[in-house]
Amino acid sequence: MSAVTPLDACEVVLAHPDKVALTRANIPDPTETVRLAALFKLLGDPRRARILYALLEAGELCVCDLAASVDVPETAVSQSLRLLRTAGVVDNRRSGRMVYYRLADAHVRMLLDLSREHTRHEERP
Repeated sequence: MSAVTPLDACEVVLAHPDKVALTRANIPDPTETVRLAALFKLLGDPRRARILYALLEAGELCVCDLAASVDVPETAVSQSLRLLRTAGVVDNRRSGRMVYYRLADAHVRMLLDLSREHTRHEERP
């Protein structure tokens, strides 16, 4: 009985060794890909995504204003912000008893902008 080759399998074991070597040298290592996957998983929650886009639009908001903006209970917003702050996606600033949240840096802003642009691009016919 002969082996069946899948339709998407390569006929040659290593067709472009120089491209493979360059690719292997430049892709993230396994530790970094675990961190990247965790970040995308964190950003993949619709509630957290709305919170991040609210911060992108407003610049800085307290928990109660964020809750009102995204129509989510304050406790859920607080829990989401805790996760986002731990991951380094948002920062906070205390003013008296109030705590204000903002995106951590320009990289987060860029990631959100590019993600939204990509989503909008896919929606176009």
